[in-house]
Amino acid sequence: MRRTTDLVEAWVALVALLLILVVTPVAGAVIGSFAQGALQKSVRDQQRTRHLVPATVVKKLNRSPLEPDPESSTTRDARSRVLADWTAPDGTAQHGTLLADLKSPHRGDHFTVWTDDHGRIVARPLDSVTATTHAVLAGFGAAMMTVGLIEGGRRLIVWRMVRRRYARWDQAWDKAGPDWGRTGTGS
Repeated sequence: MRRTTDLVEAWVALVALLLILVVTPVAGAVIGSFAQGALQKSVRDQQRTRHLVPATVVKKLNRSPLEPDPESSTTRDARSRVLADWTAPDGTAQHGTLLADLKSPHRGDHFTVWTDDHGRIVARPLDSVTATTHAVLAGFGAAMMTVGLIEGGRRLIVWRMVRRRYARWDQAWDKAGPDWGRTGTGS
């Protein structure tokens, strides 16, 4: 015995499966492609505007009173807080407190820092491989979100169908009355 709602539920499941198989890869590829384009543009912009310049230690400073993570020995041991001089790409002399990749810096030691065009310290520019990795992750995330939305939609439809089915059963029981199945009630 097959109810109409069972057939509809099977069709909803089939449509959801087909949507997952077709729409998910397309959504992942489209979002990944957009992310790749935007991130590669950012890579080019950062590589054009960020420069690796030499800096010279003026003096070693005490450790920062507020360590970002006092338990992290690798960060503490690998970098030293120093007062340094460097020349910006635009030719201006700069002076300030930096973190140097020197274990025991001394006056006159040299190290490199990333700066913008005006000599302000900036983070290392994004590289192409990292940008591609982020784009792939964005595409994968979009694909998984698409699967979640389709499956959530399927479950919502089935839930509403089951609620309607139960409501119809309740109406049928109410119509049959409280005496259904008892002897002498005319049923």
